[in-house]
Amino acid sequence: MLTTFRVIAAVEAFTWVGLLIGMLFKYVVAEEEIGVQIFGMAHGIAFMVYVLIALIAWVRLRWSPWTGLLALVASVPPLGTVVFERWATRTRRIAPSAAEPVLENAA
Repeated sequence: MLTTFRVIAAVEAFTWVGLLIGMLFKYVVAEEEIGVQIFGMAHGIAFMVYVLIALIAWVRLRWSPWTGLLALVASVPPLGTVVFERWATRTRRIAPSAAEPVLENAA
């Protein structure tokens, strides 16, 4: 679970940054839409996969409602998924082994 969550969090963050750069070129630099077309679709797919993986992690790792909602909200700001993943790993909300989920207090 840890590897899957880390990979999709990084992909979602990368596509977010790519979309922002594409928007910069579209609206400020060159009025070129190719970056938005490519990264827009890639980010949309990555976003949906991240939300699905976060929901699966919420159930499998028995996160509290607060942690689960935080995982979902992290998909909104750029790089939020990476920040959440690092925090969840550091606080052991994502166990090093999916076979041994770390339970947290229901706070």
